[in-house]
Amino acid sequence: MTTSQLTQQIRQKKSFLCIGLDVDLNKIPKHLLETEDPIFEFNKAIIDATHDLAVCYKPNTAFYEAYGLKGWQSLEKTIHYLNENHPEIFTIADAKRGDIGNTSTMYAKAFLEDLNFDSVTVAPYMGKDSVEPFLQFENKHAIMLALTSNEGAFDFQTLEAHGKELYKQVLEISKTWKNSERLMYVVGATKAEYFTEIRKIVPDSFLLVPGVGAQGGSLSEVCKYGMNDHVGLLINSSRGIIYASAENDFAEKAREEAMRIQEEMSAILLNH
Repeated sequence: MTTSQLTQQIRQKKSFLCIGLDVDLNKIPKHLLETEDPIFEFNKAIIDATHDLAVCYKPNTAFYEAYGLKGWQSLEKTIHYLNENHPEIFTIADAKRGDIGNTSTMYAKAFLEDLNFDSVTVAPYMGKDSVEPFLQFENKHAIMLALTSNEGAFDFQTLEAHGKELYKQVLEISKTWKNSERLMYVVGATKAEYFTEIRKIVPDSFLLVPGVGAQGGSLSEVCKYGMNDHVGLLINSSRGIIYASAENDFAEKAREEAMRIQEEMSAILLNH
């Protein structure tokens, strides 16, 4: 999917919502545990209930890998279901990969070719040759960690080196890499005050923004400082939507929560 197609979908749905499919078998409704593939059945129900309100789904691969081969098969079925039934939806493999070149080449093949995700999250710590293999696929994207919202983010990301914070240098250097126009960036919502500085460096790139809702980030603040002319934001919500209920009405409650966020986004877009 091209970024212009993604922007078009945002305009049509009046939404820039990304739903994280982070499935924990201890949290899903108990009746699903009796099915052959509880993870897929849960995902399918969430997708069926919310696909008109979201422009993006993001399975975090750890929640699938934790269940071994069965978990990986559930992930495969989920992405296949999305690609077959909702090809307009942007898909993210939240895998945070990044290794020496030949290893990254295989990671990229796994997610962008074999599973056919539109994008995959990557870690930049090992530099250019660990990220560029993910940028070789036309109309596919690598979403690079830039400034995260976790407790340890300040351990490294905001340290100054040569008079400039490390995260700014990461952003600037990444723009020099081959096919860098296929890069998007992860920026945590709880760091809203940093969006102005980030937009000075990557004014046109899409930003994937976790941390709104459950982690305390403000949607209005993120949009105020992070939105660009073509919106340029994907706001992720995981737990707040998919675990809105643990009962038989889980999909209905997930839709209600997704609609609440979408309506807020629609109002923001109207004034943008």
